[in-house]
Amino acid sequence: MSRILIAGCGYVGAATADVFQQQGWEVEGWTASPESAAELSGKPFQIRAVDITDYAAVKDAAVKPFDAVIQSASSRGGGADAYRQVYLAGSRNLIAAFPRGPLLLTSSTSVYAQSSGEWVTESSPAEPERETGRILREAEELVLAAGGTVARLAGIYGPGRSALLRKFLAGNAVLDAAGPRVINQAHRNDIAAALFLLVQQLLAGLGNSAERPIYNVADGHPITDRDCYEWLAAHLRRPMPPTVDAPAPRKRGDSSKRVSSEKLRACGWTPRYPTFAAAMRDSILPNLECLGA
Repeated sequence: MSRILIAGCGYVGAATADVFQQQGWEVEGWTASPESAAELSGKPFQIRAVDITDYAAVKDAAVKPFDAVIQSASSRGGGADAYRQVYLAGSRNLIAAFPRGPLLLTSSTSVYAQSSGEWVTESSPAEPERETGRILREAEELVLAAGGTVARLAGIYGPGRSALLRKFLAGNAVLDAAGPRVINQAHRNDIAAALFLLVQQLLAGLGNSAERPIYNVADGHPITDRDCYEWLAAHLRRPMPPTVDAPAPRKRGDSSKRVSSEKLRACGWTPRYPTFAAAMRDSILPNLECLGA
């Protein structure tokens, strides 16, 4: 039986662990705290509290070999210091503890700083303006140098999670008077399916050897923030957000680009939720109580 370690069994990691377990893999999931581990105690696989930013803790926990390791830990909205610890030190610790198990790092499409609404692919310049993005790029290069794979995730949403919907319902959403911004998203379950596919590909040695193993994970149907809110306003029968001259800084940066996932699709990935409307209608709006609505 193939064995997988999910180092960071949070919103995406837990769903990914479920996919591997359902496909017959032996799964072990790590969380940063005993409290998080306790919340997942009902899972049909082992959950352990291991802080990947602590090499001694990682080394002590690395008692069994794994066929592959997924680094899907989150900074939980932290700044540069948190990114440096979780993504850079975390990846370094996992590589050192599991030198034989190839590592798949979940990064972010925020490493693309393009702002003119252009399409970007994995070969487009990834030169982030923010320090957090630069730290992600450093972690990516570390993983690639160790023979691993990088998955650049678009904005994550799914059951119980949607930043746009939460802001809209809370009345905190605003539109920028300077014009609409292009948004790229990916449903949590589609991300989990993509990570499963990429691990299979990594272990089989597949892919174009002339290209670096970096994959964008986005639904491939970018939408503007205005279009998102117009859809929500129509379906929830609520007014549109106000337009302001100076909106608050955005967590993922001020870029505005269209992220292509054609490289991943060529590997056989087909998202179940290919558009914002499909995800909202079929997965997120039916779970409004999870958002506190």
